Amino acid sequence: MEVINERSERLLVLLLLQNLKSASQKEKIIQLNIAGFSNIEIAEFLQTAPATVAKEISLSKKTTGSKRK
Repeated sequence: MEVINERSERLLVLLLLQNLKSASQKEKIIQLNIAGFSNIEIAEFLQTAPATVAKEISLSKKTTGSKRK
């Protein structure tokens, strides 16, 4: 059953990324983070380093936080 769930999850990620085809890597990272994926999972999906993902998420949170003030 776990294999089916993993496959379904990967298909949903593929659909999300297909929908975000013209979006920047930053936007893709943010959307996948909102969907609940870990930095490592996001890095695997986008074929980048987990440190890049962490940096983009951190910058996004700082920017969002400053807009709320």
